[in-house]
Amino acid sequence: MRAHEAGALHGDIGNRGPAWLRTPADVNALVPQLWPGNVARSDDGALTVAGLDVRDIAAEFGTPVYVLDEDDLRSRCRDFQAAFPDEDVYYAGKAFLCRAVVRMIVEEGMFLDVCSGGELAVALAGGMPPERIGFHGNNKSVAELSRALDVGVGRIIVDSFHEIERLTALARERGVRPRVLIRVTVGVEAHTHEFIATAHEDQKFGFSLAGGAALTAALRVLDEDVLELRGLHSHIGSQIFDTSGFEVSARRVLALQAQIRDARGVELPELDLGGGFGIAYTSQDDPAAPNDLAKRLRKIVDSECAAERLVTPHLSIEPGRAIVGPAVFTLYEVGTVKDVDGIRTYVSVDGGMSDNIRTALYDASYSATLASRASAAGPMLARVVGKHCESGDIVVKDEFLPADVQPGDLVAVPGTGAYCRSMASNYNHVPRPGVVAVRNGRARLIVRPETEEDLLALDVG
Repeated sequence: MRAHEAGALHGDIGNRGPAWLRTPADVNALVPQLWPGNVARSDDGALTVAGLDVRDIAAEFGTPVYVLDEDDLRSRCRDFQAAFPDEDVYYAGKAFLCRAVVRMIVEEGMFLDVCSGGELAVALAGGMPPERIGFHGNNKSVAELSRALDVGVGRIIVDSFHEIERLTALARERGVRPRVLIRVTVGVEAHTHEFIATAHEDQKFGFSLAGGAALTAALRVLDEDVLELRGLHSHIGSQIFDTSGFEVSARRVLALQAQIRDARGVELPELDLGGGFGIAYTSQDDPAAPNDLAKRLRKIVDSECAAERLVTPHLSIEPGRAIVGPAVFTLYEVGTVKDVDGIRTYVSVDGGMSDNIRTALYDASYSATLASRASAAGPMLARVVGKHCESGDIVVKDEFLPADVQPGDLVAVPGTGAYCRSMASNYNHVPRPGVVAVRNGRARLIVRPETEEDLLALDVG
């Protein structure tokens, strides 16, 4: 596509709302909020991270590869810790978890949220003290609950009456009294994609507030007196920018807190407001800083506690995406470039929906940049696509890339730290990429890339 045609389409694309929308001519610029803090361009236009050239990363580790700016991740941990000094900050491990990341968050003084036996195993292997772990999940198995009790997980967030029964029986058998939170479905419609909104009534998580199940569950736990009920938990969704949803959620959860007090004379000492804080995937996104989030959430909770005449409970939050998402970008190599009748140009890379399913699954928007060099060519409207046998195999729906992008170039997609590796698959028997952590000009592999031998090792037929 010619440069003037790309410019003419710019406004129309913006009205459809797909992406980033920086000036089309600015194809070499980096939008700071989209990239880890230590990413820059070298004199010849290649991306660098923590002083290391991405061309060297690609040469050593291959592509596609997830590149983690370790200092950036640690800095985001510290920002949340500083913003919430009197609260417990749980890193939501489902965003991305490996032993190296567990060690990083342990060193930064974080708590850790897991939601499966596998995540619990990684957390323990990485050195997270079990008492600093919260265990989520709507269908925890007997084996998972047993292990949580045996290792001494600090908080178990109970999600159903069947789970209360299982956990009560297992705790009685062991003679232990685990600390639990009741997950409450508060009926809040978060302003996010349907599949990542988790507090409206018609979904699988938690005890319904409106239907009375949440109050019944809390009273049952208190009356049984086997589990130690520490508080309530609410999570309204993911990739949220508007804190009004948290305000409604806190109001409803604290009203339930008051009902429990009135019914049993007990004020629960803890309240977990979950996570879901949004990040910038495109230049249209404007996430709040941790300090701003802290001020807003404290104001909401203090106000509602005063209205209900409650002592303010000890707060917890669960940022995952907001910590690891911006700290990672994915590096790809271009394989083919195909112009389709002047409509757009398809830039095919050596990964795709197997390493980033979010575009296909959630209609997520991403940005991209030419990473291996600068270009003086004009912009073309491009769609960055993968190598899989699916027309929906799209990595970046719409982006202006230099018109001279060619096979062998490197393209980088920022904001891929959250859920991309966690949700990666072997579709079309494509091995999953590795993860490289970069710090002080040095790169180390923290999750190795899969090989064909790995794929065949599981095939026992």
